[in-house]
Amino acid sequence: MKLNKLCSTLNMSHEEWLQQRRKGIGGSDAGALCGVNPYASPVTVFLDKTGKLTEKEDSEAMRVGRDLEEYVAKRFTETTGKKVRRANSMFYHEEYPFMLANVDRLVVGENAGLECKTTSSYGKDKWKDGKIPESYEIQCHHYMAVTGADRWYIACLIGNSEFVYRTIERDEELIQSLIRIESDFWNQYVLAGVAPPPDGSDVSDRIIRERYPDSDPDLQIPLQDELEEKLDRSREIDSLLERLTTEKKEIYQQIQEYMGAAEKASGQRYSVSWKSVLSNRLDSKALKSSHPDIYKQFVKQSSSRRFTVKEV
Repeated sequence: MKLNKLCSTLNMSHEEWLQQRRKGIGGSDAGALCGVNPYASPVTVFLDKTGKLTEKEDSEAMRVGRDLEEYVAKRFTETTGKKVRRANSMFYHEEYPFMLANVDRLVVGENAGLECKTTSSYGKDKWKDGKIPESYEIQCHHYMAVTGADRWYIACLIGNSEFVYRTIERDEELIQSLIRIESDFWNQYVLAGVAPPPDGSDVSDRIIRERYPDSDPDLQIPLQDELEEKLDRSREIDSLLERLTTEKKEIYQQIQEYMGAAEKASGQRYSVSWKSVLSNRLDSKALKSSHPDIYKQFVKQSSSRRFTVKEV
């Protein structure tokens, strides 16, 4: 195993660790760049590496995950008989130094490492029948790329009630593809300071609106044929969504009709709740009509751009 040490993480604060990981692409970034991370995208990674992403507050779930890492590692040793040790270092790829690895554990006497995970009981199906969440599998291959390991183990504590582990053998073809994807991203976007193309995420929405906050009423430009074709596709999607929304609504209505006055219905795989809920809502139109002076005192004006599409 080739371990090129970037820095020691022993006694390093969480803030310092975040600064170090911005120097390159880490294992948790790899899944986002491959499009298999449901919580991040290439745009998110770009903003993180360029220091433009507001760091999420350290949640209770994040803290629990870190605290339980030691427990998961011990359970792995108990189950497999394999000893593991902390690396206490951040490593980099010798040929591609922007590829970083902050591994959970290294396996003693074996050219391998261990990734420790925790999830709620809702994530149980993602580990069923030997499965591994795609983003985690890519993460482990990223670590193998950086360290030269032959395999990587991944262990997970599910809902504080079930322990599983998997073995991921080195896939050289996948690793080379991963290196190409990460190299292209690092050189074309991060080093160039150019954001990746929009990817449909909320982050992309925010970037575009911040870049172009105001419109010029005197400016009109021709719409490219390629973009008109994309709008044709958006119309098809609208039609499909409408049909699917109606179908989903019909399913819910059938269940509500079946439940009648019952508040809950439970089966083998689903639990349904249909509760009576009281809510209070301000009638702004009535307030404006009856007390216009009070309405003006509390109304907040904001400026934004409204995007509309219509056929000509």
